[in-house]
Amino acid sequence: MNKSAIGGMPRPDRKERDGLIRLDKLLTHFGCATRRQAIDAVRRGRVQVNGAACCDPAAKVDPERDEIRFDGVVQSYQKNRYLLMNKPRGAITAVTDRRETVLDLLPESERRGLFPVGRLDKDTEGLLILTTDGQLCHALMSPRRHVEKVYLAGVSGELAPDAAARFAGGLVLRDGTECRPATLEPAGTEDGLTVWRVALREGKYHQVKRMIAAVGGHVETLRRVAVGTLTLPEGLAPGEWRPLLPDELKRLLSHTGEE
Repeated sequence: MNKSAIGGMPRPDRKERDGLIRLDKLLTHFGCATRRQAIDAVRRGRVQVNGAACCDPAAKVDPERDEIRFDGVVQSYQKNRYLLMNKPRGAITAVTDRRETVLDLLPESERRGLFPVGRLDKDTEGLLILTTDGQLCHALMSPRRHVEKVYLAGVSGELAPDAAARFAGGLVLRDGTECRPATLEPAGTEDGLTVWRVALREGKYHQVKRMIAAVGGHVETLRRVAVGTLTLPEGLAPGEWRPLLPDELKRLLSHTGEE
């Protein structure tokens, strides 16, 4: 067993260890600074590793074992990243596109490795998860996991009297597509439209719009307000985002069986 060159703490030989990351790159991952700012901060002695100042931006550290302090504050490492966004209308749910995407709404330093979980139409707004965790993405999108997605639809036109019962029984769309049982409930009015709460456990193409159309209405506005245990926070304006809180992530992982 060798002693680390950083902090003087015992550490296994490098050959025995996995997951070493350059210090400046790790600080960028934490969101402390851009890569250039991180390099400057390390050289100025603003970073400590295992209690000792480290002035080498290229020093290799173990994010799961080494204690990293930036300006005296301990930084917590998370292998994957999880963001919650209130997607605005007009943004494309994709990683790259010739039009504005949801990733374009993030600072460039935050975008690395992120991808949206599922897809919201260009004219649909609301809760969207961005992550680097492919397993969670699969769990949330797999019909076999039965993860509920809740929408508020502003609808013009009058729905059929048996619309809720048809949703509950598993609606068949006009082109023959079979939908799983879903919930349809009135949720007031907004801007002259009747608002309906729609809860699904799958995600077929334009499903909410097509289901509403099948019972006589037309969706004018659509907002997703919940995915599994996660709900859209009040006060998070369209286009704004924040990291998932630890409790939110824990409940979501537990709900999908990924914890």
